[in-house]
Amino acid sequence: MSDFMKTLKRILIVFAIACLCISCKYAEPLSYNPWELVSLPTQETLRDIGFTNNPSHGWLVGSNSTLLETTDGGETWQEKVLDVGDENKYRFTSVSFADDEGWIVGEPSILLHTTDGGVSWVRIPLSEKLPGDPNTILALGPKSAEMTTTIGAIYHTQDGGKTWKAQVEEAVGVLRNISRSNDGKYVAVSARGNFYSTWEPGQSAWEQHERSSSKRLQNMGFTEDGRLWGLARGGMLQFSGSEDLEAWEEPIYPEFSTSWGLLDLAYRTPDEVWLAGGSGNLLCSFDGGKTWLKDREVEDVPSNFYKVVFITPEQGFVIGQAGVLLKYEPPAKTTA
Repeated sequence: MSDFMKTLKRILIVFAIACLCISCKYAEPLSYNPWELVSLPTQETLRDIGFTNNPSHGWLVGSNSTLLETTDGGETWQEKVLDVGDENKYRFTSVSFADDEGWIVGEPSILLHTTDGGVSWVRIPLSEKLPGDPNTILALGPKSAEMTTTIGAIYHTQDGGKTWKAQVEEAVGVLRNISRSNDGKYVAVSARGNFYSTWEPGQSAWEQHERSSSKRLQNMGFTEDGRLWGLARGGMLQFSGSEDLEAWEEPIYPEFSTSWGLLDLAYRTPDEVWLAGGSGNLLCSFDGGKTWLKDREVEDVPSNFYKVVFITPEQGFVIGQAGVLLKYEPPAKTTA
């Protein structure tokens, strides 16, 4: 065989292997698209969404004091302007309701409270000694809420925000993000993604943990059964294997060939999981995260998808930058 033919044969073999590898690295497409792009009267970056006890009545918050209200379940939104007593432009980061009682927090340090579904909002003064700025808020019931700050302090109120009780003795440090489980546990990722910290009711301080790989952490949260999930740079996803918060299963790359980052994860049902990422990427798993399909019909949306929220299994939203919001529309029959 001539040198030319040998070289050609090697090239063909390498090409075939490359094609095979490429075909294995891209996630298979989802056969339907359950997400509808909603038109909003803003191009500000959105941060959070919350609904009252009426599934038609909800609120969106975001940068530059952005506050939007819907009365039709999220089909349309109207911008609201609040008089908070100064001319600052706030970065509203979290909104939460228990029935018609709701809370909004943001930075510079601000806390808003409503007892009538948002017809009126009252600003509640916060101590100048508050460690960090308010970061997340969760309405727990009448006059009761739990608030975290940007450096991991946790506070609880049972009198409508008049007084707050610290839940940890010391804050954990500047955070990239923080998540709460349904039973009150927290996991927080450090600002640089070098380590993560956990806390559960009854503990006096945060417990720090080393990350499980060399890749910096992007986000963490809790699975439906109380384990941890973690997203790291390079499109990596991991689940903790048990109640041991430092025992992790093998890394998963839902779409190994891509370079965009994974930014958030949310459960629609115990088995159906959605992943959001940069550059308009959404992926879905119907087996609890073992295998993944990609929603390719939203790839052209010019936005990074920062957050996935399911109010109920039938009502969900994807929040993005530049005023982008996707609304979940349940398919007539869910098929992969």
